[in-house]
Amino acid sequence: MVYYAKWKMVLVALVGLTGVIFALPNILSKEDAKEFPSWLPSQQMNLGLDLQGGSHLLLEVDVPSVLAQRREALVDSVRDGLRRGSPRIGYRRLGVRDQCVGFELLREADRDRVVEVLRKLEPNAFDPLYEVSTEGKSYSICNTETGRREILTSTIDQSIEIVRRRIDEMGTREPTIQRQGADRIIVQVPGLGDPQRLIDLIGKTAKMTFHLLDRENSAAESCGAGRRRPPGTLCLPSIDEKDSNDRPIMYLVKRRVMVDGENLVDAQATFQDGQAVVSFRFNAVGARRFGDVTRKNVGQPFAIVLDKEVISAPVIREPILGGNGIISGNFNVQSAQDLSLLLRAGALPAPLTPLEVRTVGAELGADSIAAGKFASVLAIVVVIIFMASAYGMFGIMADIALALNIILIAAVLSMLQATLTLPGIAGIVLTIGMAVDANVLIFERIREEERNGRTPISAVDSGYKRALTTIIDANITTLIAAILLFQFGSGPIKGFAVTLAIGLVTSMFTAIMVTRLMVVTWLHRRRPAKLPL
Repeated sequence: MVYYAKWKMVLVALVGLTGVIFALPNILSKEDAKEFPSWLPSQQMNLGLDLQGGSHLLLEVDVPSVLAQRREALVDSVRDGLRRGSPRIGYRRLGVRDQCVGFELLREADRDRVVEVLRKLEPNAFDPLYEVSTEGKSYSICNTETGRREILTSTIDQSIEIVRRRIDEMGTREPTIQRQGADRIIVQVPGLGDPQRLIDLIGKTAKMTFHLLDRENSAAESCGAGRRRPPGTLCLPSIDEKDSNDRPIMYLVKRRVMVDGENLVDAQATFQDGQAVVSFRFNAVGARRFGDVTRKNVGQPFAIVLDKEVISAPVIREPILGGNGIISGNFNVQSAQDLSLLLRAGALPAPLTPLEVRTVGAELGADSIAAGKFASVLAIVVVIIFMASAYGMFGIMADIALALNIILIAAVLSMLQATLTLPGIAGIVLTIGMAVDANVLIFERIREEERNGRTPISAVDSGYKRALTTIIDANITTLIAAILLFQFGSGPIKGFAVTLAIGLVTSMFTAIMVTRLMVVTWLHRRRPAKLPL
């Protein structure tokens, strides 16, 4: 007698009911789905760029600028290290030459002390990251190949993370952000039809620093063409202030960074005296530094600099000790929101250059959805007709399991909030054909057992047992292929792999559990003398 455990019946009922509940929101509009009670799931499958349209960007990370910044930082570190010794180590001509940091010793006796100073710059990683070469009293410090690869990898990874934060702050869902090649990043944002705003938001480095102004020298005299700046100062343009000739007003600021934007923990667009402004808040370290600087420089102008442009330069009227501040300027609501978004997400480690900008229209996505729906419906109809004509009553049971299989695929995609793309639809269409493959193997095995003289119940029992190994082997090998496609493939390939893997798991469940439950129930009720196969 074919036996089907009650716990298996309960499992099939629970999985089927759960699948229907999670798949249901996908046949409703977003507005109707949001009106569901809070205890019911309302998530819908996310449509990819090729289905709902959106923006596609290919960005190049300016890695050479990061290497240049690292060399400049190394110059400062070497200078501090050489001056900190007691007695001081004499040197000259310290600077960047031929993509390396070089300097000359004044005394041969300091050679051993120099090696000790250099190793203290990176106590645990100086040797693998830098290579020191000497010629007489001349020293040259260059990045090793390992050091360059580490900088490249960390820069790309950090850039991807910052870009992701900025896009998430925009409220968009399921963006695709991934590395391509050595120094490029692909960004795809479904549903966003304005790629220029996307470029404006993710293309800015957004490095904010706070500097004191140089009040002893005039910006007009120091920042003009052919003029020499006083040592330790920078000439930076205003971001929105213009002179009578419509040229940016220049500010002479001290090079030293008094407070760094890395200590910001929050920034929000708000209003002050009817004007859009950006409020910001520091963490404990930033609040202490900000408070110390403002307390010691009351009455001094304080420049707020974003990407080497002065946003504003207010005068410090009183110490700001709470770690909160206001950035005012010629902001409208949108620009204030964008600036606060950039500050919250953090600064990029390197500039990003757009190499390719594309907009995918919603009309193209609608055509893709229509084509995918037609292919899916056609595949379902053909499979249903074939199974019913080839296996009769058992084929109809397999068709019912196929319908549940499709519902479960939609439910899993909704639960995981996975993004459905056109290749993903292709994976679903392929799964529809594969979903009845296990049933075909089982039914053919049952036919063979019945021809060998077994009773209907014995033929069914033996058919399921003997076909099970073949079914598991076939699906596991395909599942391995899907996992490898997901692991090593790019965006569209991953979409195909996800739906294929989900479809394989659900088809195994429906073939082994659901169809068998229907067959066993029918056998117990009818007890036929011959199977309708």
